[in-house]
This record gives sequence, structure tokens and C-alpha cells, in this order.
Amino acid sequence: MSGRTLPSGRHVLITGASSGLGAALARHYAQPGVRLLLTARHAGRLDAVAQACGARGAQVTSAILDVRDSETLARFVADADARTPIDTVIANAGVEASLGQGGEAEPLRDVLAQTRTNLEGAIATVLPLLDSMRARGAGRVVLVASLAGRMPVPDQPTYSATKAGLIAFGEALRPVLAARGVSLTVACPGFIATGMSEGYRGWRPLQCSAERAATAIAAAAERGARSVAFPLPLVALVRLGRCVPAPVREAVLRRFFAAQIGGAGRDAPAAAVDAAARCDSSV
Repeated sequence: MSGRTLPSGRHVLITGASSGLGAALARHYAQPGVRLLLTARHAGRLDAVAQACGARGAQVTSAILDVRDSETLARFVADADARTPIDTVIANAGVEASLGQGGEAEPLRDVLAQTRTNLEGAIATVLPLLDSMRARGAGRVVLVASLAGRMPVPDQPTYSATKAGLIAFGEALRPVLAARGVSLTVACPGFIATGMSEGYRGWRPLQCSAERAATAIAAAAERGARSVAFPLPLVALVRLGRCVPAPVREAVLRRFFAAQIGGAGRDAPAAAVDAAARCDSSV
């Protein structure tokens, strides 16, 4: 794990582990003495990640699961924890979609796919572990949100809303867990170079690699940080944006996202039109 050795016997659950950030996190944690429990929807890709992690010495169990099936997911997580206590859970699985090319509303199916995956699925992932972690007086919970949850993106209203909801869930839950020795880290990355983000043709400033993002998130989780957000220049812009009056902020956003939302403004890359395909790219 970037030169750091985890205590032997660690058991780490990562959802959405078949590609992108989830796969990078799995590889990051893979080392001798560590148990990895990896879930995703895509069998072939997940198997490849599991084999790569096993080659690094980790003991790997993988399972094909759709986090939108919250009841099945919750039972699976609870059963796995009962067999071998899970001490780190990373709720990473996610999908995204955008408005239509001229700012048309997202189809309801895309809205539901995002809410059920990004918010309900993340909550269903961690919920079965909270009481057992509190009883043990130890554990790490990581919720992979987004800077879009801090500064909503005009052409991705549902995605932004799901990530804002996940941030609120984590911040509300954190003091409850901290009182019993369990840490909760909310990760708010900016744009990450993954297969999912490649479908987004809008403005992607300061994009970073999945490996760098995984390193930052894992390091924050290991030190029990309340949150981690990156890249720092984009974080600074988000914080500045929250400080200016709403009419000013909205005018700036309209200008930068004009091509995606169908307004007049600066030239920008065309919006992605295959939103449904990206909603089907849950990892």
C-alpha cells in the first residue's frame, strides 16, 4: 500500500471494484495478510481485478452484486462480517448521467439509477456494519462522494444531489461512530480519469488518475480523517464559489457550462449525449 504495511488480518470491503477508482483502491490495499472483499456488477472485469490483487499477496473474495438491490447487498455484507469481521468498508460504486444536449431533463430511469446506486446503495453497503463496528470499538467507514456534492454541477443535477446527500449522511453519522472508536471519512474527489468520466464531455478541470485518487483516499482512511478533498486548486475554487453571492455563482456556472445546459456563453466541449450508457456503467 504505497510502501505502507497494513496490520495482518485486515478485512477490507470495496464496492464498485471492477474498474476505475474501485479497482485502483483494490490494488492499493492488496498485500500479504490483507483480506479483500470486492463487489461489482461486471464479472469479467471484477475477476481480472481480483486476480491482480491476489498476485500481490492479498486473500481475495469477489462477488457479483448490484448495489441497487439493497436488501440482497445488506444481507451479503452482514453475512460476510459475521464470518470474518470487516474493519474497513469503502462505499465506492457509482454511476452518473447528464442533462440532454440542449439542457433537456434527465430521463427518469437515469435519475433513479443514480439515486439507487450513489445514495441508497452506499448507505445499504455500510449500514449492516455500523453496529458491529461500534460493538468492537473499531472500524473505518469511507463514503466516496464528490466535489459535485459541495458545488453542484449544472448539467448533472441528480448526480450532484446524490453526492450531497451522501456527504450529509456521513457528516450526520460521524459523531455517533466516533463516540465508539469508529472513523468515518467522506471523500470528495474532483474529476478522475476513469471509464465513467470519459463519457462526460463537459469541462473537466484538473483531472487526476484513479491511482492518485486511491492513494489519497486510502491515506485519509488510515489516519481516520473526517474528510479528504482534491485536487487542492479545485477545492479552493469550490470553497470560493460557496462564499460569493448565489446570483454571481450561478452566472459564472452558466457561462462555463453553457454548451451543456443550452445557454449562451463561452465555448465549451459538447455535452455527453449518451447518458443512459453511462448510467449503465456502474462499477
